[in-house]
Amino acid sequence: MPEPIFNQQSFDFLQQLAKNNNRAWFNEHKTQYEETIRGPALTLIEAMQSNIQALSPHFNAVAKKTGGSLMRVYRDTRFSKDKTPYKINIGIQFKHRCAKDVHAPAFYLHIANEECFLGAGIWRPSGPALANIRQMISDNPRSWENITTAVEFQRYFSLSGDRLKTYPRGYDKNHPMINDLRRKDFIAIHPLSTEQILSESLIQTINQAYESSADFMDYLCNALELNY
Repeated sequence: MPEPIFNQQSFDFLQQLAKNNNRAWFNEHKTQYEETIRGPALTLIEAMQSNIQALSPHFNAVAKKTGGSLMRVYRDTRFSKDKTPYKINIGIQFKHRCAKDVHAPAFYLHIANEECFLGAGIWRPSGPALANIRQMISDNPRSWENITTAVEFQRYFSLSGDRLKTYPRGYDKNHPMINDLRRKDFIAIHPLSTEQILSESLIQTINQAYESSADFMDYLCNALELNY
């Protein structure tokens, strides 16, 4: 049996970071960060490379310290009232090869003491991308419904994200798909337990869930004229 990738020390470090979210503490514990967070995360990304390519050759799993699938530990505080410098979660994103930022189709893994989950889809797409997805749903409502209500998809995922308070410009408020057209995010979430994160079967758990979202991801890529 393979050994677990993460261990309790990973969660312990994130908890300590939440209590000591400052540069002095982080720099003093940089070795611990490497051993309990970044090292295991890169191991997971490398282990997922073949699985991601099997799901779609157009998505990447890049095991690099910076510029790869592991998201930065540093927070962007420019427009936030919270000026703490570090994220208290592990974020891993397997993005479409055409993606330039986080606002693109991706498979996602979130690990934190507060919650752990898998994600699939696109978070806060740009204006043109959002318009394309809404138009796709409006033009192909049955396909969208069949995909998002499929037994295998719903076994793992539920749609999440923010919605407009009203209805998008250009669509009738009585449009039969108005609840989905109001979405600002097109993401599906699958919760994970701490025990699953610490399990030796974590890779298998992730892969099974991602496989169930293949049609959902294909639909979104098609809306954005991207290959899946």
